[in-house]
Amino acid sequence: MTHLTVHEWGSVGVHNGSGPGPEKTFARSQANALFLAARSHPLANRSGTNILVDRYSDMWAQQVVGVIAAPGSSLEILPKIDATANENDETIRARLVTMLDVALGLKLGDGQALAMARQKETLLDILIRLFADRLLAEARRGLPRAYLTQEENLAALRGRLDVIRQFTHNAVRPDRLACRFDTLMPDTPLLRVMKACVLMLRRHARVLETQRRLDELRFPLAEVSDVPVSALPWAQVRIDRTNRRWETLYGLAKLFLKREWQRTNHDAKAGQGITLLFAMNDLFEAYVAALARRAVRGSDLTVHSQGGLRYCLMEEGDGGRERFQTTPDILIKRDGQAVMVIDTKWKLIGRNPEDKKRGVSQSDVYQMMAYARLYQCRDVMLLYPHHAGLGVEALEAGYGMMEGDERLRIASVDLLPGEAAVVQRLASLLSPAKVGLFAAA
Repeated sequence: MTHLTVHEWGSVGVHNGSGPGPEKTFARSQANALFLAARSHPLANRSGTNILVDRYSDMWAQQVVGVIAAPGSSLEILPKIDATANENDETIRARLVTMLDVALGLKLGDGQALAMARQKETLLDILIRLFADRLLAEARRGLPRAYLTQEENLAALRGRLDVIRQFTHNAVRPDRLACRFDTLMPDTPLLRVMKACVLMLRRHARVLETQRRLDELRFPLAEVSDVPVSALPWAQVRIDRTNRRWETLYGLAKLFLKREWQRTNHDAKAGQGITLLFAMNDLFEAYVAALARRAVRGSDLTVHSQGGLRYCLMEEGDGGRERFQTTPDILIKRDGQAVMVIDTKWKLIGRNPEDKKRGVSQSDVYQMMAYARLYQCRDVMLLYPHHAGLGVEALEAGYGMMEGDERLRIASVDLLPGEAAVVQRLASLLSPAKVGLFAAA
């Protein structure tokens, strides 16, 4: 099994020999399998070149992070938050785990996940181990149970008699009673999801200790039905006060088994590996939105991600339909009215004094002008990750729009210091003194 790690926009070598090649390279057959996995992923375009690019002797990663797995090989892609920061892979991996925790609401906590990230475990290994450890701990505390209806032929009446079945199936067996009764059992929709996840992860876990824990979980889950991933009863799962402590585990199971926005993908039928990928643009947006909610806590502002959905144009004539729907990354509202639109951009922004546009794309500016008009919002912002090239101080620049009182702000947020610093920075960017929210109200 060959496992390599690369960063966004980075590359690893590919050799064409049949035997072992140079260190930190894939054989051509392994590379082809990884390219095939990339092309079949829901995040991929038709050729998969937005995930991996084949340059014959090199394999280049694009703007996604996570793990791509194939028979005999796997590639871990880590974010390039700041290329000049000179951080090791363990630190970057720990930060990625934190971003996933916040963005997806997994409630993993800092301790165990970050400790594992610094032990040269891959992102996939970390998440599988966290799932196994937490599920084993909860199973030892006791499985959630529910009353399920059972039907059996018994010598003595239990529950109530099924008259129809008694006088049809048991017509020639008067010594047997067709009983129907309720039994408190662990075979619930939630635990069926848990068991399916355990069986799937056992095939792909690489660390021996993780494999041992997944094997141990088969005993407390022995009474739970085996259900194929394609037939799992997701709609029947209910998280309430009786099983609230299983909420994090359910979130992790969805991460492994379902194809939601985080785009997990696996070939359970072929058993060829599990691929877990995240588009960094989407992850950065969700991370900022989650921490922005903390930043405005206690104020009269609310944060809405992927909302708005207003249209730019209307067809002329009777019955004309709306066209060109917009989906701003983040809307800041007060009393239902948008007071700020934030568009997050996972790319480097410049501070070259010779570049009066600061490297901002003209199409991004046009997009923000459209948002200001459509949402009748005075303040719009383009928010970028901070990097050393911007200097010590975070970037913050403002532009007034021609023929109106709207303004565009361009700002950066430093992800390296951690969640608390990001929340503080967002609180500063959303303060009334800087945004002019109360003056515009």
